[in-house]
Amino acid sequence: MKHAFVFPGQGSQSVGMLADLNATYSIVKHTFEEASEVLGYDLWKLTQKGPKEILNQTDKTQPALLAAGVAVWRIWQRQGGSEPFLMAGHSFGEYSALVCAGALDFTDAVNLAQARGLFMQTAVPEGEGAMAAILGLEEAKVIEICTQVAQDQIVSPVNFNAPGQVVIAGHTSTVNQAISLAKTAGAKRAVLLPVSVPAHSILMQPAAKQMAEYLASVNVTTPTIPVIHNVDVSVKTEPADIRTALTAQIYNPVRWVETIEKMVTEGVLMLFESGPGKVLTGLNKRIARTIKARPIMDTQTLEQALQALETPA
Repeated sequence: MKHAFVFPGQGSQSVGMLADLNATYSIVKHTFEEASEVLGYDLWKLTQKGPKEILNQTDKTQPALLAAGVAVWRIWQRQGGSEPFLMAGHSFGEYSALVCAGALDFTDAVNLAQARGLFMQTAVPEGEGAMAAILGLEEAKVIEICTQVAQDQIVSPVNFNAPGQVVIAGHTSTVNQAISLAKTAGAKRAVLLPVSVPAHSILMQPAAKQMAEYLASVNVTTPTIPVIHNVDVSVKTEPADIRTALTAQIYNPVRWVETIEKMVTEGVLMLFESGPGKVLTGLNKRIARTIKARPIMDTQTLEQALQALETPA
């Protein structure tokens, strides 16, 4: 049966994540220790003890999610889990996918994660950028609202997460205007997200330029497992194309609905979310009911995932 692995982005992190898996599989802490050597601080301690405010800083969150996704993948391999047909990652999760697919070295990716987070944090002064989730409106309506309020400011859809679930980003004042209009238009919810970085908006172009320069010095190879990229919902095999996609991803929307739809057309029947939380598993219920999605975030869900491939329902 064709199955895929997907890796979550920011928002899935939590203090205490993967503690249950670590109690059984030492590879979890070893993976975080590998990352800590690169970063110069104890990443495992931060994820287990917090404080949450520090873990939620972009330059700390991204390495933590990378280590978590890779640790779960390593456990999957050691437990004899079969190789997936496809991989993808939501936003930063794309880096985790590329490591697990063999395109990026883990330690190189840890450096990339920290740098990407810092570049994004410094691209827009704190307080001047925001993101908001709009629930219960059609994509076209959200686009219309953003166009209406933008004028000389920036606000645009940046995450097409599921039907009726779109994230917008841009200048704080304009995002707030879009929230008000979305509520007037009948949105079930329109709320600011607890981030100060307007990720995937064109305000991130300075970060993308820095990232392009950084990526030029990093070794990238052809993935052994195909990875669907956020920016254009395509699979890349050439290292130069992968670098270009990662650069463009920073200031372009995450096309998650189309990513899952592509998996459907490729015949994928099961999806495993590798890392903390089950955000992508939840989104999948609203995108593709033909694909059974399962998280892998503790020993119980790991066992369930391994059994699911042996005896698919």
